[in-house]
Amino acid sequence: MRFSVILRYVGAVMLCLSAFMAVSAGISLVSDDTGFYPLLLSALLTLLLGIFPMIFVQKADNITTKEGFVIVVGSWVLSCVVGMFPYLIWGGEFSLVNAWFESVSGFTTTGASILTNIEALPQGLLFWRSATCWIGGAGVVMFALLILPSLGTNKMALSGIELSSLAKDNYRYRTQMVVRILLAVYIGLTLVTTLLLKVSGMRWFDALNHALSACATGGFSTKNASIGFYDSPLIEWILIVAMFLSSLHFGLIFSTFTRKANNIFRSEVVRVYVVIIVAATLCIGASLYFAGIYPNILTSLRQSVFQVVSLISTTGFATANTNLWTPFAIVILIILSIICGCAGSTSGGVKVDRVLLYGKVLKARLRGQQHPNAIIRIRLDGIVQEERQVNAVTLFLTTYFVLILVATLTSTLFGLDLLTSFSSSVAFIGNVGPGFGEVGSFDNYAELPSILKIQGSILMLMGRLEIFGFIQFLFIRMWR
Repeated sequence: MRFSVILRYVGAVMLCLSAFMAVSAGISLVSDDTGFYPLLLSALLTLLLGIFPMIFVQKADNITTKEGFVIVVGSWVLSCVVGMFPYLIWGGEFSLVNAWFESVSGFTTTGASILTNIEALPQGLLFWRSATCWIGGAGVVMFALLILPSLGTNKMALSGIELSSLAKDNYRYRTQMVVRILLAVYIGLTLVTTLLLKVSGMRWFDALNHALSACATGGFSTKNASIGFYDSPLIEWILIVAMFLSSLHFGLIFSTFTRKANNIFRSEVVRVYVVIIVAATLCIGASLYFAGIYPNILTSLRQSVFQVVSLISTTGFATANTNLWTPFAIVILIILSIICGCAGSTSGGVKVDRVLLYGKVLKARLRGQQHPNAIIRIRLDGIVQEERQVNAVTLFLTTYFVLILVATLTSTLFGLDLLTSFSSSVAFIGNVGPGFGEVGSFDNYAELPSILKIQGSILMLMGRLEIFGFIQFLFIRMWR
């Protein structure tokens, strides 16, 4: 493994971050706020980190899978460190631990915040927060479509997706394909969402920030009351569509727009995903209406569908205080926070692909007991699943829930109630953002002990890098 080559590509990522910091500094300069010098200094420091490898390391075309993996994951971790700079230099509520937590939350597209007064931040820092989500979302797509399919038994189930074959091609080809996807889907969706939010009544600045967060399923808002600040059905529906599309496999979206056979409308996974959203919306809406929380069924359904899509897509925007909802509604929302969106999207969580595959495995096992001599093939989106893929899904789910259990126990040890402990652990590892109890949709993570904030940041990274991706990075020298 050539570390010099890795440093060159990581340096390129640092240059990209420096550019976004410079843009953020420009916003602060125009706004004449206190964020200009912290962002400018951070941009210069990040520029220095990135420019030396670009100058002194010769460019290499043939990148191995191992090197590509280290580039992506290493860039992610280092980006979280560099992302702290503007927060630390600006000060305010950002202690060392708080700055690290906020940076990790942004780049992992979690959207959990330690800020008690978001609107007190200068506009440049608000834009930088949203930008970290958007940059992290781009990294998620690259990781899911390029790196994970090449990891053997620990890969995620990306069945039926033409882009999973990219793992068989060279690094340059895969990169070109990802760029096409990002340009056609990610950037395009962000621009369209920004324009629609502006037309719906938001300021340009707020529209851009919320579009960046929505398309990255990040959930950072410029308002303390999140989307509830606007109380606008039109804004909510625009964001619902943006969050939903961003939680679908980007390869499928790309294939749909290019009129390929393998598209959204033919995907078994997408159909199941839509059914889950519709069923959860109707159940929660009915629960809220009959409990008298909202005056009519339409308002109940409106609040229900936004929170359902927001949590299952792992965005984390809020229009209502879900702590005041019925226990039935809260349980369903927690389940949605575990299932989450589709593989190959910017969303986190277990992924509906794995849930569907696991359900098929259980069904196959039951049929196998009834017909011991039968050869039963498990298909997902028409593709036969290998035994190692099935085993990998089972291992992932087991590890996922064990981590939630351990994190919950640790949180209760430090004085948090059970609901807060469990829901925050689910929110961290699922990159969801808000939980319930003391960390509800209109609350924050400021009061968590520093040790739990560090634990939460580790869970966010593990969840974002699909657990085994993070573990494999730690043991990269043992790769063969």
